[in-house]
Amino acid sequence: MTISDLDLQAHFDATIGRDRRIEPRDWMPEAYRATMIRQIAQHAHSEIIGMQPEGNWITRAPSLRRKAILLAKVQDEAGHGMYLYSAAETLGADRSDLTEVLLDLQLPDAHVRRCRRHRLAGGRGRDLQPGAAVPFLVRPVRARDGPDLQRGVVPSAAGL
Repeated sequence: MTISDLDLQAHFDATIGRDRRIEPRDWMPEAYRATMIRQIAQHAHSEIIGMQPEGNWITRAPSLRRKAILLAKVQDEAGHGMYLYSAAETLGADRSDLTEVLLDLQLPDAHVRRCRRHRLAGGRGRDLQPGAAVPFLVRPVRARDGPDLQRGVVPSAAGL
């Protein structure tokens, strides 16, 4: 017994009409899925881009305590963005496509975008123009960073 698209659409509409939740693996119209992915991705991009102004102030903060506060805020925004990207992935989005859109928003210049994409892929060498800032988010975590940083935990202000 096969279920027709009309039956699936009717079930979807009834679920929405009862104000019930639609799960990512549930059937939904492709236009609805695409809209959800677009909205979630826009929110994720906003979180990632929104952390950058605070990140620029970390080195200018007058005390270690204020540096730690800014680090925590940047880490929090990055975490929100990553959770949202994961949510979009559950709906069928590809992380590399989402990253490409983020890079297009951030870096309209094709050469710089290509270099940043190489960096995100774990490339080595001189892949950015001199003086270009690389946000912490795109720097790969290395073994020498220590176990706390590898788990994504920024040390407390007292530990700094």
